[in-house]
Amino acid sequence: MSGEREVVATPAAPAAVGPYSQAIRAGGFVFCAGQIPLDPATGALVEGDVAAQTERVLENLKAVLEAAGTGMDRVVKTTVYLQDMTDFAAMNEVYARYFPKDPPARAAVQVAALPKGARVEIEAIALA
Repeated sequence: MSGEREVVATPAAPAAVGPYSQAIRAGGFVFCAGQIPLDPATGALVEGDVAAQTERVLENLKAVLEAAGTGMDRVVKTTVYLQDMTDFAAMNEVYARYFPKDPPARAAVQVAALPKGARVEIEAIALA
């Protein structure tokens, strides 16, 4: 592939709220923007603990990946951003359900704050 890139967009995940795309397909990969726990239908932050928020984040990522013609089983790398690292175990329990076999490489970091007061944000890179 010679420098071609394709924007991926789906109404099944929250619309981009700034100058970015939900994902870009390029060079045999899909690069997904970080997803926070927004309900795609309402645009509102999902209420609840980090487990509930992680579930919504991963459903959003799944929708973007499917719109790109790939899926969670093709994810090769994720980055998890937590507002509080004490939420790691609860996030990890939900995360493990989405990657039950041969999970992707991952980094997890605590950040000072996330958009809209979210407790978790996850970005992913997948094979196209």
